[in-house]
Amino acid sequence: GPGAISSARAEPFKIVGFGDSLMAGFGLGPDEGFTDKLQAALRAKGHEVTVANAGVSGDTSSGGLARLDWSVSDGTQLVILELGANDMLRGVPPDITQKNLDEMLGKLRERKIAVLLAGMRAAPNLGADYQNAFDAIFPHLAGKYDVSLYPFFLDGVAGQPGLQLEDGMHPNAHGVDKMVERILPTVEKAIAAVPGGS
Repeated sequence: GPGAISSARAEPFKIVGFGDSLMAGFGLGPDEGFTDKLQAALRAKGHEVTVANAGVSGDTSSGGLARLDWSVSDGTQLVILELGANDMLRGVPPDITQKNLDEMLGKLRERKIAVLLAGMRAAPNLGADYQNAFDAIFPHLAGKYDVSLYPFFLDGVAGQPGLQLEDGMHPNAHGVDKMVERILPTVEKAIAAVPGGS
């Protein structure tokens, strides 16, 4: 019968974008945020996926750690973990940010959920010591947990006024397009590395 085809189809591959305003789509309209555009781009390439938006504007790594368990539902196969920018903007000591991200990666590993870690870079005005310590967090943890790393979530958008909102910090819709285009190959590799991902 007509139901045979749909029942034969596997469930879509479930991705959760877990992060702050950059993930939440701050200042953008419906369908303009990162998770919506990533989902559309992956589907256009033939991937059966859903990309849920678990971004909360203003979230720090501490806030993310506190809500991780209930924000990432059971059945999630890949989390794009994008936190740290607000820690940096508030001058949180990098060792605290690292400890929180480390705990999140540990919790996701216990749940056998794959992770793509989206890195952030410190603003130069915080000084070289802070910048070096902060920027090192992401490659260090990606190595420790053997997870995919996308070194800089705002790659191609940071410092480009035409791709940012007037605040000079958040991407506009064109900026999100650029972010999705740049991260797409890394996301595709991360999906392929998960058993049952395609």
